[in-house]
Amino acid sequence: MPDSTQPTPPPRWAASMHRFANWLSRDFGGGPRPWKLAWVVNFQKAGTFFALGTMIAWYGNASTAAWIYLALHGTYGLVWLLKDLCFPDPSWQARVTIGGGINAFLFVLGPYWLFGWLLISGVAPARYPLPEPVWFCLCISLCLFGSALMIAADAQKYFTLRVQRGLITDGVHAWIRHPNYLGEMMIYGSFALLVWHWFPALVLAFVWVGVFAVNMVMKEASLSRYPEWADYRKRTWWLVPFVL
Repeated sequence: MPDSTQPTPPPRWAASMHRFANWLSRDFGGGPRPWKLAWVVNFQKAGTFFALGTMIAWYGNASTAAWIYLALHGTYGLVWLLKDLCFPDPSWQARVTIGGGINAFLFVLGPYWLFGWLLISGVAPARYPLPEPVWFCLCISLCLFGSALMIAADAQKYFTLRVQRGLITDGVHAWIRHPNYLGEMMIYGSFALLVWHWFPALVLAFVWVGVFAVNMVMKEASLSRYPEWADYRKRTWWLVPFVL
């Protein structure tokens, strides 16, 4: 077991938001806890390909943008299921109340399906700032790179911690401290760019600030218990190399 010191307490605002999010998505309503949070997440991920395919058939939209969106968002859901099968994240294994699981779906996971609906239904036709082939290339590249980064980060963490507990400072964690979150942001950012509407931007702002940023702050407070944390923090970026 690596040496450890007293961790730095997280900021009060982050701790408060973290407790509220946990109450809303895990404890809401009280009562029995029949579900794992992972089951709620996997239900949405598994259903994405089917939901988007049904939308394409229902609205008769066979456009290139619709099929690319299905390929990106739908396949990402299948990739997530494979990841969860091979190296599941322990934090997703927590048992949740029925109300908590429903809240997690309604307020975070469910709105992601509306991204595809906006594009496929024709309610909000996308008018991209660049020619379509260039924009499609940008979105596909962003999604692929983000998927590879997220998978690599989660796999490294899972298999490293099985051998030895401690601070991970090499691999994809050698330059940024939260590569898995950056990967997720690139993935969902690609979906939002492909839809090109204000609603996905609003949802992602809510999730990235209210959930991702809070989780990253809480994680860093916990990791500060390791003696090598101060040096690691000085030589790495929080999220984006040379930017943040």
